[in-house]
Amino acid sequence: MSKYLPSTFKQKPIPLLVALSLGLSGTHALAQEQAEVKKSGLETITVTAQKRAQNLQEVPVAVTAFTGDEMGESVIKDLYDLQTNVPGLGAFQSQSATNSSFSIRGVGTSSQNFGLESSVGLYVDGVYRARQNSMINNLVDIAAVEVLRGPQGTLFGKNTPSGAILIRTVAPSHDGDDGFVEATVGNFGLINYSGAMSFSAIEDVLAFRATGFGSKRDGIISDVNLGDDKVNDRDRWGARLQALYTPTDDLSIRLIADYAEIDEICCGAPVQRSNRTSEGVEGRFGSDAAISLLGGTYMEGGDAFFNREIAVSFLPESSMTDKGLSAEINYDIDDNYTFVAISAYRDFESYDLIDSDFTDADLFGTKNDAQQSSFSQEFRLDYTSQDLNYIVGVYYFEQELDLDYSLYTDTLFNPFFLSQFGGAFDPLFAGINQISALSGGAIAPVAEAAPAGTGFDHVAQQDHKSYAIYGQFDYKLNEQFTLTAGLRYTDETKDILNVFSENMPGGEEYPTFFSEVGNPSAPAPGSLIYGAAVAGAALPNIGAALMSGQAPSAADMAAIAPFQTLGWGFKALAATTSDRPDVEDSLKDDRITGTLKLSYQPDDDTLMYASVGTGYKSGGTNTDRIRAGFNPLFEAETSTSYELGIKKDFDEQNLRINAAAHYTTVEDFQANTFTGNGFNLQNAGDYEISGLELEATWYPMDTVEVNFGYALVNAEYKSFERGNCWVAYEFHYTPDGSPPADPGQEFDSNGNPNPYCNRSGDRPGGEPQNYAVVKVKKDFQMSDDIYSYVLAEYSYTGDMVLDGSNDPLTTQDAYQILNLRFFMSFSDYDTDVVFWARNVLDEEYINRTNFNTPLQSGKLNAYVAEPATYGITVKKRF
Repeated sequence: MSKYLPSTFKQKPIPLLVALSLGLSGTHALAQEQAEVKKSGLETITVTAQKRAQNLQEVPVAVTAFTGDEMGESVIKDLYDLQTNVPGLGAFQSQSATNSSFSIRGVGTSSQNFGLESSVGLYVDGVYRARQNSMINNLVDIAAVEVLRGPQGTLFGKNTPSGAILIRTVAPSHDGDDGFVEATVGNFGLINYSGAMSFSAIEDVLAFRATGFGSKRDGIISDVNLGDDKVNDRDRWGARLQALYTPTDDLSIRLIADYAEIDEICCGAPVQRSNRTSEGVEGRFGSDAAISLLGGTYMEGGDAFFNREIAVSFLPESSMTDKGLSAEINYDIDDNYTFVAISAYRDFESYDLIDSDFTDADLFGTKNDAQQSSFSQEFRLDYTSQDLNYIVGVYYFEQELDLDYSLYTDTLFNPFFLSQFGGAFDPLFAGINQISALSGGAIAPVAEAAPAGTGFDHVAQQDHKSYAIYGQFDYKLNEQFTLTAGLRYTDETKDILNVFSENMPGGEEYPTFFSEVGNPSAPAPGSLIYGAAVAGAALPNIGAALMSGQAPSAADMAAIAPFQTLGWGFKALAATTSDRPDVEDSLKDDRITGTLKLSYQPDDDTLMYASVGTGYKSGGTNTDRIRAGFNPLFEAETSTSYELGIKKDFDEQNLRINAAAHYTTVEDFQANTFTGNGFNLQNAGDYEISGLELEATWYPMDTVEVNFGYALVNAEYKSFERGNCWVAYEFHYTPDGSPPADPGQEFDSNGNPNPYCNRSGDRPGGEPQNYAVVKVKKDFQMSDDIYSYVLAEYSYTGDMVLDGSNDPLTTQDAYQILNLRFFMSFSDYDTDVVFWARNVLDEEYINRTNFNTPLQSGKLNAYVAEPATYGITVKKRF
C-alpha cells in the first residue's frame, strides 16, 4: 500500500476547522484509520506529529490540523492566514516581503537578523526549512498542515523550542481524478490561479504530479507622491514537479523539485506617531519639523495612520527565490519495521532595497542581499507492534549563509544631521569658518559632518554543520496507560566571519575620533560634546595668533582638526554609523533534549495526559552593527515545557472538547529589538510562559457545525537586565523637563543612566494575552446536485505591546475580525465556488509590530494589517 494516503478521513462534508488538542499514539495502522468513522459523526483525523501516521486524538502532542480542502474553502492563501484558526500561533510580515516571523505560545524569533534561526521549526514534506522567509509563498496543492505546540526537540530537533509547523503536499497518484484548476478574483485587483494534475506513466509503479500557481494584486498602501495602491502588492509564482515510484508493495520513492519566486513592492509602514512637536514638552521639536524644512512631506500619524498612506523617496523592492530537491524512500522491511530516508538540497536567495528613513526626504537607504544553501539527510527506523512503537534515527544538516548589507547616506543626510545634532555647535562652526577666511583658506573650514554617498557595509558568512541521534518510544503499560519517552543528542558547529567596512565618498579615510554624544553637563573625553568644548576653547588662541601674524600652536590646531575632517559626525551619531571591528569566531555546542509523557485512556472517547519536553535553538552572531558593550555573539536558547491535557468526545451530543494547560520556561531567550539606532540582538535571560488552550467542535444538528478556539498566554521576561529603554515616550512626555520615569532605568556608580534598561517582568512584543475564535457553519442542499453552506468566523485578539521595551506609546488595543463565506459545490460538474469576505467590518489595527523610526527619536512607524477584502474562488476538479 502506498505511504501517501489522504491525511484525514471524514463522514461530514469538509468541516472548516479541525483544531484539536492532543492524544496518544495508538496501534491503528493507516489503513484502519482510513476505514474508521465515529458513529457520532465526529471525524477521525490522521496526523504525523510523531513521524508516523496516527489518529490525532491519540497523540500526546498539542496539534491543530487542517486539510488542503479546508484551507481552500477558508481562503487560507499563506501561513499568515493560518493564525486566525490556530490559537497561540503568531505569524506576521514586517520590513519586507522576505522578512516573516512566527511564534507559538508567545515564543518566536525575529527574522530581522541573518544570524538568527527560528524558534518554530518549519517543515515541508519532512524537509527542514532553515529560513522563516522561505515559507511565505502561497500554499497550493497541500494535503495537510499541522501546527504542533510546545517544544518538539526530540523528533524534530533543534530550532523547535516553541513548536513546529508541518506541511505535506499532495503526492502523485495513479487514479487520474485528483487534478484541479482554481482561480480567484477579488478587490485590489487580486488574481490568483493554480492547478495540479497527476499522470500515471507505469500503472501502479510510476506516477508524476505537476503543480503550478501564480498570484497578483495591487498594493493596499498608497504613496502621496508615487501613486495609489502601490505598496504591499502581490507578485509571486511557483511550480512543483514530483515523481512517485512504487516498484513493489514494500518500497516507495518520492522525488520532489520545487521553485518559487516573489517580486513585490513591500512593505509600507505609515507614521503611527509624529515627532514634529512633543506632546508633553512645549517648544520641543523633532525630526519631522526638520524634514518639513528640508522639503519632505509631513505625515501626521495618529488617526491618519489608518489612511494607509506613506511618503518615501522610492518604493521598496523585495524579491526572493526559493528552490529545492528532495527524495524520500520508504521501505517496509517486514510487518514491524520500516526504513525511511529523506535527503534534500535547498537554495534560498532574497534581495531588499528599502528607504529606511521612511520619509520622502533623501536621507538614507538600505540594501540587503542574502543567500542560503543547505543539505540535509535523515535516516530512521520505525518499529510498530501491538504494545510497543519506537523510532530511532540519525540526522545531518549543513548550510552556508552569505549576507551583503549596506546602509548608505543620500543627498539630504548632512543637513538633516546638522539640524538634529549640530545646532548647539553653530557658534563653533561659524568660528572655524571665520578663521579659515581670515587665513585666506590656509586653515580649512568646517567639513561636512555626514556626507552623502557614504556606505556602512558589512559582509557576513557562516558555515554551519549539525548532526543528531534520536530515539522515541511509546509502550502500552496496560489497556489504559501508555508511556512515551525520547531523547535526542545534537552537535552544532558554526564558523562565522563578519567583515564591517565604512566607505566614504572619494575614498576618504573614515574618521574614528569621536564616541557617543555624552552628557552636556559633564562631557566625557572623546565625545563629540567634549571635542566641541576643546575646539571652542582653542578658537580665540588661533584667532589671536593669526591677528598677530604668528602661527597657531599645534595643540590648538589639533583641537579644531576633527571638525575639518570629512564625516566627523558619523561615529558620534549612532551604532549603525560607527566603525566596528570584524567578527571571526566559531561556536561549538552540543545538547541533549527529550520528552516524557504519560497518557491515560479510560475509554475510547477520553484521553488525559501529562508531559514534559525540552527544546533547543542554536546560538549565533549578530550581523548588525550594535552599540559598544553588547556581545556580537549570542548563546543557544533552551526551553522546558510542562503540559496537562484532556480530550473528550461526547458522542451523543456530537461534541468534542479538548483542553491543554502549559507552563514553559525559556533560558537565554534570544531577543531582537529595534531602538531607532539599530537592532539589539542578545540573550535576554529567562522567559516564562503559562497558559491554557481550549478547542471545541460541536454539531448541534446535522446541518450545523460550531467551532471554538481560545488561547490564554501569560508571558513575561523573568529576567532581562540589559534590554532596551523607552524611546518614543522619552521625547513626548518628559514631566517638568526631566527624564521620564522608565521603570527599568538603572544607573552606574557615578549616577549616570545606563544605556540599557532592566526589562524583567515586562511582556514580549507582539504577543496578545488572549485570543479567541468562534465559527458557525450552516449546511444546506440547494438542489440534488448543489451542496452549500454559509459560514461566519469571528475572532478576538487582546491588547498587546508592540516592542520589547514596553514603551507606553507602543501598544495595540484589542481588535475583532469578522470573516464571511458562502460555499457551493456542484457535484455534476465537480466544481466548487466560494464567495468570501475577510475583515468584513474593516477593522483597523497594527500588524503586531511597530518600531522607533531610524535616527528620529520620538517618532513611530508601524505595519498596517489588511483592510476589508472580498472575492470569489472557483475550483474545478478533474
